[in-house]
Amino acid sequence: MVNVVTALNLPWLAKALDDVEGKLRDATAASDPYLTDIAGHLAKAGGKRVRPAIAMCAASAGGGGGAVGDDVIFGSVSVELVHLGSLYHDDVMDGADVRRGVESVNHRWGNLVAILAGDFLLARASEIAAGLGTEVAGLLAATIGRLCEGQVGELKTTFSVDRSEDDYFTSINGKTASLLSTACRIGALTAGLDRDAVEAVTVFGDRFGMAFQVADDILDVVGTEAELGKPAGNDLAEGVYTLPVLRALASPSVGDELRSLLGGPVDEPARDKARALVRSSEGVAQAKQVAWAYAAEAAEAVALLPQSDEREALAKLGFALVDALPEP
Repeated sequence: MVNVVTALNLPWLAKALDDVEGKLRDATAASDPYLTDIAGHLAKAGGKRVRPAIAMCAASAGGGGGAVGDDVIFGSVSVELVHLGSLYHDDVMDGADVRRGVESVNHRWGNLVAILAGDFLLARASEIAAGLGTEVAGLLAATIGRLCEGQVGELKTTFSVDRSEDDYFTSINGKTASLLSTACRIGALTAGLDRDAVEAVTVFGDRFGMAFQVADDILDVVGTEAELGKPAGNDLAEGVYTLPVLRALASPSVGDELRSLLGGPVDEPARDKARALVRSSEGVAQAKQVAWAYAAEAAEAVALLPQSDEREALAKLGFALVDALPEP
């Protein structure tokens, strides 16, 4: 997927993200060096830092011109810690071996350690948020709950070829869009933006988050392992049937054959055949149209903010994600 920081193309953002990295290192440090190593494993592996970048852009989109203060930085760190903690838990649920091109925590240290380290990161996020005020702390706590609800919604429909699109959209709104929306809101709150601006960037984050997840789900079908940082077709193998797959299942041309392959665990040849069927159908193109529509709603949400480079960068971001998707 397109590098969000590069796509935003804001001169001040690299320095601000360096500040985030330093505070992430501090936040993942524990009194026990063993836990410090585990808690910092994925943070040290890198990542796109989408959520901190979006939070700081939202903070600056009210006209600050990149002037993000310490509270904005700490708010961005708290959101990224929630994201990292959720990845530790996701990899346990998925039995993943690789994350961000390195050995996953659960594969290296075991599931129990991975769960505890994920909990540690969530606790650190909550501790930082508490220092930013009750509104931010309550918002982050509620968002962690929404992440869990979205993930449970996904688990309920695992391997179900009858999963509805409503189920899919409800799940991705909880597990992905909620945290991006919260990132924007925390950025705006910690920057002291007025309430209209806070609400505008909150809606932006929600709509952008939906576009982001649909695009990511398309990439699982059409992308390579190098592009994904994890095995291609992993969602199909795990029984998570995403929008392009659901649209392909409904297709007269490939739906019956695809349905015969899915509905339970698949080996690598069956997975690859299923990916090929989805790519040959209208499902990918239709999912791209949905992602584009969410990107348009995200751009509309920030249209009334004061003119700034940050506002324009946010408005274009969702479209950049969709445009960068490879062809089937």
